[in-house]
Amino acid sequence: MKKSLITLIVVIAAAAIGCAIYFLVRHKPHHVTYNTAVVERGSISNSITATGTIEPITQVEVGTQVSGIVNKIYVDYNSIVKKGQVIAELDKENLLNELASRKSNMNSAQSEFDYQQKLYNRVKELHDKHLASDEEYDQALYNYTRSKNSLEIAKVEVRKAQTNLGYATIYSPINGVVLSKAVEQGQTVASSFNTPTLFLIAEDLTQMRVVADVDEADIGGVAEGQRVSFTVDAYPQEIFNGKVVQVRQEATTTNNVVTYEVVINAPNDDLKLKPGLTASVTIYTVEHDSVLLVPAKALKFDPAAYIGPLDTIEDIKARQKVWTREGNKFIALEVMLGMSSGSHVEVIEGVTEGMRVITDATQGLMPGEEADGEQNTQTERSPFMPGPRKRK
Repeated sequence: MKKSLITLIVVIAAAAIGCAIYFLVRHKPHHVTYNTAVVERGSISNSITATGTIEPITQVEVGTQVSGIVNKIYVDYNSIVKKGQVIAELDKENLLNELASRKSNMNSAQSEFDYQQKLYNRVKELHDKHLASDEEYDQALYNYTRSKNSLEIAKVEVRKAQTNLGYATIYSPINGVVLSKAVEQGQTVASSFNTPTLFLIAEDLTQMRVVADVDEADIGGVAEGQRVSFTVDAYPQEIFNGKVVQVRQEATTTNNVVTYEVVINAPNDDLKLKPGLTASVTIYTVEHDSVLLVPAKALKFDPAAYIGPLDTIEDIKARQKVWTREGNKFIALEVMLGMSSGSHVEVIEGVTEGMRVITDATQGLMPGEEADGEQNTQTERSPFMPGPRKRK
């Protein structure tokens, strides 16, 4: 009787311990939510960024090749000018005197030439009849030739003086707008080795350009014809569009940073873009339109971390794959990828438009279930207060 009682007690204790272990270590049921995305057609692109300066496509510095006092100015900042229009005049007094002096010298040279020519003709006639010596003939020929050269020089000096007089009247070389004016009426300008700049004229402000400095690490992807968007601080909410028209080969080194100039056209019909504005440029080096796109994180999804007792995996050996789910079955699809924009990836083969692929999943307890053990609380409880009833 005693042995049977002891045996019964041991069996009951073992059963109780087993039940306790089961309830302690049993796996709580969980609920997995799978996030999916639809394979869609769209555009994808890669781009680089740079900064540049807005400039007129054509701008001309207008100067003077003669020295003098600015007598009259006919234009001001923002004046619209036509090609050939008089925009300024220098004082012509000294230039007129110079021209008069050159003409006087030319007249003297002309008189000398006429005299020497007549003398030469007479000596030549006598020499042909053997009535004049060779020495007299040579001297007459020498004087005639010398007077002829002197007359040519005098004529050149007159033309030069006339040209300088013409330079005193300054004309606009192009149709455009005066951007800057460097002189005032009454100011003296001196022309030496460098021609002084009086005005800066832009041809057409409706056609501007951006000269952007592109880093040497990015210049390899830039080519003529690529689409460009840019912004300026003057209109921070507005995006302007352009196109790469030139990639210059000359490198510029500043603080050990090598950059190349890229010229971008910038239509400016509303005249919002002004010369000198700083532009933040985005150059789209590669663009693919109407291609299949999936989120990049779909390529990183691994169902092994979320597999349940009823789920199965139909996996394949592939370098790149995405996953779909049919019922309780995970199905892997091998894909051939194209370019990536960081958030999305182009898929060349392996999926069809409208297909849903799994991007990620979140795992939690089944609805209505609670975590094992007591619930944590932020409120401290007095050790003398009775605690809550424990669940059996």
